Amino acid sequence: MRIGHLAEATGTTTKTLRFYEESGLLPPARRTASGYRDYTDDAVGRVGFIHRGQAAGLTLAQVGQILRIREHGQAPCSHVRDLLGERLRELDAQIAELLALRETISQLHAQAAEPEPDTCSADEVCRYI
Repeated sequence: MRIGHLAEATGTTTKTLRFYEESGLLPPARRTASGYRDYTDDAVGRVGFIHRGQAAGLTLAQVGQILRIREHGQAPCSHVRDLLGERLRELDAQIAELLALRETISQLHAQAAEPEPDTCSADEVCRYI
């Protein structure tokens, strides 16, 4: 299938598909006599896998690692489990940071509940921040 058809079938752009191919995430497509890329039907599944990996928060480099493990005839399950565990730890840290930020902003918001602009000194931009 041509690149435009693959893009439509996978909900992506031709530019993205070219990038995936240049990055090694998609194997190089055969070329027609006129030079057009001609992808196999397997490319749809592969692009779907790339998108699912990204949706899980994996980087394209990590998705590429998984694909290379599979291409070498090995099941990447353990590697995927490790990557997902790492991603969970990162998310937990981000959530903790966001909760702390929320608490800080909540306190600042409460302090600013009844603003008193007349009491602000000229050397302060805003005393609530």
